[in-house]
Amino acid sequence: MRLMNKICTIFDRYEHRRSNKQFKKMDTLLIITGIILLIAGLAGSVLPIIPGPPLSYLALLALHFTSYKAFTTDFLVVMGIVVVILTVLDYMVPAWGATKFGGTKYGAWGSTIGLIIGLFMGPFGIIIGPFLGAYLGETIAGSDSKKAFRAALGSFLGFVAGTVMKLIYGLVAIVYFVNALL
Repeated sequence: MRLMNKICTIFDRYEHRRSNKQFKKMDTLLIITGIILLIAGLAGSVLPIIPGPPLSYLALLALHFTSYKAFTTDFLVVMGIVVVILTVLDYMVPAWGATKFGGTKYGAWGSTIGLIIGLFMGPFGIIIGPFLGAYLGETIAGSDSKKAFRAALGSFLGFVAGTVMKLIYGLVAIVYFVNALL
């Protein structure tokens, strides 16, 4: 009987919270913040300056603190661990791709610099920048053009793999966010 009373008390508090205007305003603010974070997170999946997956995770946390949906602790922990793993892999995969295809640290640095320069040239620059940067980096290091091309290709494939992983996470976060609101 005591357990049932506690459950009813919790339910009454929850219902009161949903009907309170102050909490509705806070819910609206958190949902709008979450939507902005999701958009920024999706953009950050492609733009290396913006941390995409962490922003998408923050959007889920913002929604968690509304009266609409409380995600389970297990879900939030798993999604947080995935963010950490993705963030680490995002830095490792392009360099691994360049070295796997015979590149050196010059190619990895060139890829990063090419990506930063490519940001100012739109979507095409973001795609071609790392490739050209790795190629030029390997050429400066004294590699022949065949080896430089292979390293550039590896760096490019690593960049694409990292981008795809981040996009998938961002889209999954959007699906959970929208699903929780419906």
